[in-house]
Amino acid sequence: MRTETPGDALPAREHLPARAAGAPVLDVTIPVYNEEQDLAPCVRRLHDHLTRTFPYAFRITIADNASTDATPAVAAGLDAGLPEVRSLRLEEKGRGRALRAVWSRSDAPVLAYMDVDLSTDLNALLPLVAPLISGHSDLAIGSRLARSSRVVRGPKREFVSRAYNVILKSSLSARFSDAQCGFKAVRRDVAERLLPMVEDTGWFFDTEMLVLAERAGLRIHEVPVDWVDDPDSRVHIVRTAAEDLKGVWRLGRALAVGALPLDRLARPFGDDPRDRGPAEVPRGLVRQVAGFCVVGVVSTLFYLLLYSLFRPGLGAQGANAAALLVSAVANTAANRRLTFGVRGRRRAVRHQLQGLVVFAVGLALTSGSLAALDTATGSASHTTELAVLIAANLAATVLRFLLLRAWVFPERRIPAPAAAPLTAPDSRTDPPTDRADPGDPGDPTDMTGMNDERTTR
Repeated sequence: MRTETPGDALPAREHLPARAAGAPVLDVTIPVYNEEQDLAPCVRRLHDHLTRTFPYAFRITIADNASTDATPAVAAGLDAGLPEVRSLRLEEKGRGRALRAVWSRSDAPVLAYMDVDLSTDLNALLPLVAPLISGHSDLAIGSRLARSSRVVRGPKREFVSRAYNVILKSSLSARFSDAQCGFKAVRRDVAERLLPMVEDTGWFFDTEMLVLAERAGLRIHEVPVDWVDDPDSRVHIVRTAAEDLKGVWRLGRALAVGALPLDRLARPFGDDPRDRGPAEVPRGLVRQVAGFCVVGVVSTLFYLLLYSLFRPGLGAQGANAAALLVSAVANTAANRRLTFGVRGRRRAVRHQLQGLVVFAVGLALTSGSLAALDTATGSASHTTELAVLIAANLAATVLRFLLLRAWVFPERRIPAPAAAPLTAPDSRTDPPTDRADPGDPGDPTDMTGMNDERTTR
């Protein structure tokens, strides 16, 4: 199994060390703009919470977005007075710009941010970053829309937030629940690959980052949060909503044309449990079982419909035989194409004849069940007959799959030739080869049954 990283994709996730040499495990960024009144008490509150409850080394970074009041001086004072606090001054506004600047320079393996008003309860901070430290997830977000979240805010903000997330789900197929909550974290190795793809420098930065991560198959962990709206919030809802809609259009267009190299965000094979097949199970069996189940459900419904139609005129046994015969022909054709991947007409008649033998086994089981029911009850209701037939068909289904896989559509493993021919055959002198349909299981050119075990590149 291939475990190393192909090309420039992400490495496999690992548990982060509890004490990184000379660097904190967590770097929390607080973007601010003209927050001279709230900055100091909020940072001290966060610092106190982390000092008391967080089991790893941490840092708090104040990212000043071109403030015009005394915010830079307050940030500098906190930087000088608290050893775990540092400040960074930017000459341009934009929350996304601030996060990009701080995260691009940070040496901490886990990067987080929160709004300066600390609307989100800080008790959710450790649950937010724990999956990133353990190696379980790539990104983590606080969600105000989870069922167990406790949120206090006005109806206007509530409507805007929910409407925005509905737009994301319908237009960008987003599966995360809350894109705008100012409470997020990301592993640094992910941020190093993800940030160059994110274009927005404002409020849409969060959404764009999450959509790209989700489309690339990264794992996003959601934490229900307790959140109290800041009545003094200076967010311009209409202007922010308009910018977000522009971002949705731009991002949707880029994803539609494949303009983003999302493969750079892929984890190596084996990091995701979905990449590892069940042990001791032949390759292709899981896919075949899934396809057979789908065909079986449809065939059973078709059979029951035919039985109900034939029952008044043919009686129970006649209706069962006729319905099973018709549905068996359709079932064999569907399994031939969808479950076992056999295409073309070659051996189609043979497969149907073999399928009729399998049909005879199913007929024996279902007819025997009806006969036993008639002997036991004398005159059973139509509903009881259907229930007995469903149970008998379930037993026949298992046997049908085994017979189809082992006898009707057996896997052919072709040994590799000792040596490949050095020259192509001459069509003028070599006799023509009677090639079977490539999808036929008996065709030597069919490679579907061979072991395609992934190898290290």
